[in-house]
Amino acid sequence: MTPEERIEQLEAENGALHERVSQLLVHEVENVELREQISQLLVHLAGYVALQEQVSQLQGRVAELEGQLAKDSHNSSKPPSSDELVRKPHSQRKPSGKKSGGQRGHAGHHMHLVEQPDAIVTHRPKKCAHCQEPLEGVRGQVIERRQVQDLPVWRVMVSEHQVEEVRCPCCQQGSRGSFPAEVSAPAQYGPGVRALAVYLHQYQLVPMQRTCEILSELCGCEISEGTLAGWVQLAAEELGPSMERIVQGVLASPLQHADETGVRLCGKLHWLHVNSTRFLTHLAWHGKRGGDALEAIGIWPRYQGRSMHDRWASYDRYRCLHSICGAHVVRDLTYEHEHRGQEWAGEMKDVLLGMHLAACQWRELGATRLPALERDEWMAQYFDVLARGYAAQPPPTSQTRPKRRGRPKQTSSKNLLDDLLRRADQLLAFLDDLSIPFTNNQAERDLRMVKVQQKIAGTFRSEAGITAFCRIRSYLSTMRKQGHAMLHALASVFAGDPLHIAWAF
Repeated sequence: MTPEERIEQLEAENGALHERVSQLLVHEVENVELREQISQLLVHLAGYVALQEQVSQLQGRVAELEGQLAKDSHNSSKPPSSDELVRKPHSQRKPSGKKSGGQRGHAGHHMHLVEQPDAIVTHRPKKCAHCQEPLEGVRGQVIERRQVQDLPVWRVMVSEHQVEEVRCPCCQQGSRGSFPAEVSAPAQYGPGVRALAVYLHQYQLVPMQRTCEILSELCGCEISEGTLAGWVQLAAEELGPSMERIVQGVLASPLQHADETGVRLCGKLHWLHVNSTRFLTHLAWHGKRGGDALEAIGIWPRYQGRSMHDRWASYDRYRCLHSICGAHVVRDLTYEHEHRGQEWAGEMKDVLLGMHLAACQWRELGATRLPALERDEWMAQYFDVLARGYAAQPPPTSQTRPKRRGRPKQTSSKNLLDDLLRRADQLLAFLDDLSIPFTNNQAERDLRMVKVQQKIAGTFRSEAGITAFCRIRSYLSTMRKQGHAMLHALASVFAGDPLHIAWAF
């Protein structure tokens, strides 16, 4: 190979090498750009994952808030007063197909003539309608009676007490009489006026100013709000022993109803607890809702009978027999069925309402429990629906598994299923003992007027005020259950001798 050929070959190889180096440099630049793009994509991917997780959390939160908005009195424990005006009523009763009002053949109710009227007004003709002969002095005969029932003109009856001094004819010394203990001032209102004022304010929940106006208009009694407040506190002090007797009566009862509701005291949330029976009502307030309040009130730690209540866990710590309210469970099942689409919940609701109807029918026949065969059939249906409910729940996923130690978060449907399984004996106890009611309506009725008081007044303004309300309301509710007139019961309090609390079960 000549030198020229060699040089030409080397130049060709050098050019090829330069071209290869140029290609490599281009690829190197492309790789750098590719790495940058990959890095950017990884950053975007991480952001997308975080955004997807955030969206998932927001969707869960939206579902939770929608669930809260969907709750009202027919599918939760919220009171009817909290329902929106646009909500259609959902009664648990089946429509009968009849029009509202009195039905054909209904006897109806009307006023009856009293046997001994307070006054008699006779209407006689003055002369004969035929011959115009005067009829004065001629004996007539009653052929028709009509009565008008009306209120007399109200006025305060004033009784004056006078103390006399009598001089002894033997020693010529004077001896004076003495006023009764209840007549302690030159001028005062008696037990009847005080009872009416406290009845209007504490039982009928008329505000203080309007109570004073009513007494002024009806009776001519000019009292101040301070006087009324003093009478309320006096009644509360007199009822201390009666409250203790109510406590002893509840403790001796084989069945008590318990519940609690929030009240405002000086603008802060407190809790009012009720323990009641068919014939007794005990109300007490506390700053807390849970075990501290139940221990301080003192009924739950000593009670040994059966307690009817909702599924609030604080009651479970006590070793008495427990029954849970079927109406609460039915409302929870209604929510799960209507809002979350849980078919098993609708089936369970029908089973429980069927059990309740069967218990009512056997109770009317005088039975003390359901027949064993029918009872076992109902129990089989109950647990069959529970099994279908568990089968319908989605299996746990990586997102539902807890990232921390502790109990995993469950859906409300799963929580309700667990409670229905764990509390089956408490919920279905009425099948074996028909004296046990299906619901806790007794306690809810005893607490209902507390919510009315809060709507009217908004809050209690002192501890003495809420204590007086609990005592007076407990006493009057008990007296009403035991068949006494409210005004008579309060008048006896101001006379210093409250009516006896009977232990009736």
